[in-house]
Amino acid sequence: MLRFFPLFIGIFVFALDFFSKFFTNMYLPVMHRYAFWYPYGGIGVFKDFFGIEFSLSHQINYGAAWGMFSDYQIHLMYFRIFLLIALIIYAFFFNKHAGWRIPLTLIIVGALGNVVDFFIYGHVVDMLHFVLWGYDFPVFNIADSAIFLGITSLILLSAFEKDSPSKNRSRNNN
Repeated sequence: MLRFFPLFIGIFVFALDFFSKFFTNMYLPVMHRYAFWYPYGGIGVFKDFFGIEFSLSHQINYGAAWGMFSDYQIHLMYFRIFLLIALIIYAFFFNKHAGWRIPLTLIIVGALGNVVDFFIYGHVVDMLHFVLWGYDFPVFNIADSAIFLGITSLILLSAFEKDSPSKNRSRNNN
């Protein structure tokens, strides 16, 4: 059962991402580029909760994170597909760390969610809009969150790993 736990997490996150984007695309109007007041052209969830504001706002993203490379949408899609295939190959055939299964699954599922967006909508659908203590954070989606959590988890797991290859090399050199 534990062996398939990352698969269950992956299916759940993918479904949550897919349906959140579907409902955002169907029921929320596209956010105006600059709506300066809460809920910023979307649906307010909470305002000034310890200085944090959160709203659901439909935004279209033709590029990567924060709209980067939006002029190179086709090249970006090929690059995403290449990275997705490489990650899947690594996860299934080369990953020797049991603790990395869930983070790798989150990264793969997040990347897959954004690739699927391109084929369904022709762009990525973003909807989660936070203002953190006055900083208007770029709008993102659940797939982006999964990628972020997966990468952050891998960094933390690598940093605190007891028997990392670099630590073994330094022990052998002494």
